[in-house]
Amino acid sequence: MSHESKIIAAIDIGTTKIVAIVGRTTESGTLEMLGMEHVPSSGVKRGVVLNIDETVAAVTQVVSRIEEKLDLKLSDVYVGIAGQHIKSLRNRGYRFIEKGYEITQEDVDHLFDDNYKIPVEAGEKIMHVIPQDYIVDNEMGVKHPVGMSGRRLEGNFHIVLGRIASVKNIEKCIRRVGLQLNDLILEPLASSKSVLTDEEKEAGVVLVDIGGGTTDVAVFYDGIIRHTAVIPFGGNVVTSDIKEGCSVLYKQAESLKVQFGSAMGDMAREDMVVTIPGIAGWEPKEISFKSLAYIIQARMEEIIDYVTFQIESSGHYDKVGAGLVLTGGGALLKNLPQLIKYRTGLDVRVGLPDKSLTGNIPAEAHMPMYATSVGLLMSAQDRPVRKLIEPQLFGEVEPQNQALETPVEPRKPAPKKDKHKREKMDYITGDLFGSLKKSIAGIFDERDVEM
Repeated sequence: MSHESKIIAAIDIGTTKIVAIVGRTTESGTLEMLGMEHVPSSGVKRGVVLNIDETVAAVTQVVSRIEEKLDLKLSDVYVGIAGQHIKSLRNRGYRFIEKGYEITQEDVDHLFDDNYKIPVEAGEKIMHVIPQDYIVDNEMGVKHPVGMSGRRLEGNFHIVLGRIASVKNIEKCIRRVGLQLNDLILEPLASSKSVLTDEEKEAGVVLVDIGGGTTDVAVFYDGIIRHTAVIPFGGNVVTSDIKEGCSVLYKQAESLKVQFGSAMGDMAREDMVVTIPGIAGWEPKEISFKSLAYIIQARMEEIIDYVTFQIESSGHYDKVGAGLVLTGGGALLKNLPQLIKYRTGLDVRVGLPDKSLTGNIPAEAHMPMYATSVGLLMSAQDRPVRKLIEPQLFGEVEPQNQALETPVEPRKPAPKKDKHKREKMDYITGDLFGSLKKSIAGIFDERDVEM
């Protein structure tokens, strides 16, 4: 990451703020946080980069601050990705075991890699493949099939998709700053790293990260992530509602929400009002706490209904034993946990990113709005442990990368397996379309020869 090989850097490009965070892996394997800086975000809407120049300027500013503060030079970073373009699907693959009917790690890796070959819509890219469980000769619920004897190995996988254009815009911003993009990490996965416990993931839990432009949802059960989603509504929509409903400026609406807002209108006092100064000679405006709360409640109920729909879509609504963990800047909204519990029937707690970190941790790192930033650092620490085909595909999304303005040294590829072992056709997979494609290609080749 810099002159120290154990330094890890991550950047969270959000709708309201851009955060740079740097940590270091200690000899004992723990993560020591070295520093964190943030600047207001511009050019980003609902988690998607819409203005390259403004985003580059903000990233440059926050990177310069963290480098000056820590007296080091960053060379490569991990970046979070979210946005309304993110979606997920489920896939099941299989392969037959030929060598002694014993499942090896190579069999599991091949089954994992095959998920990157499934057809997706034009303009989309597979961001993450997350194994769920395996089936060995109709024996379901197997988590670790390596070493088992069997004839047929099946796997269930959760696949996260994103738009190639959005991925390339993020990569372009990072490269223009003079940094190498190591990898993109889905922000719901990052947030879960920093605020959820292993016990909660085992019992079943829903993570809801309410940010400025989006709301990230992740459902865990039996220690495995089962569903992810990004809802294109966040705290900024609530602020816009207050702006229109109370006829005030946007910055005034934000202050009203943060200082006096409540997510439950019935619990707000009707006799309390706040006075907003008039503009250019206009009369001051009085806004009641109760009216403000009802405006906020209406929008938050809509977001909660979207979250409920995603939990139901996962098929694990009745398995969420630990309840719902709320994080992100929206988690600070008064009475929001009570509203969520009332609407969903689930227990709710506010998640703080204060676990698994050592070192001189700034006070901001304990706030829920920095859960994603801290989680990116923790995810980046574990990321190099398992790199199969994912980083290679990332580089193949758009070959014209090499023509970008800021040249950077290419990332070292993941260790390749023995070429001869990969070429030996001593196994059978479920690649029906691949086989059909080769057969058709062969037919046309023979006709060309005859002509």
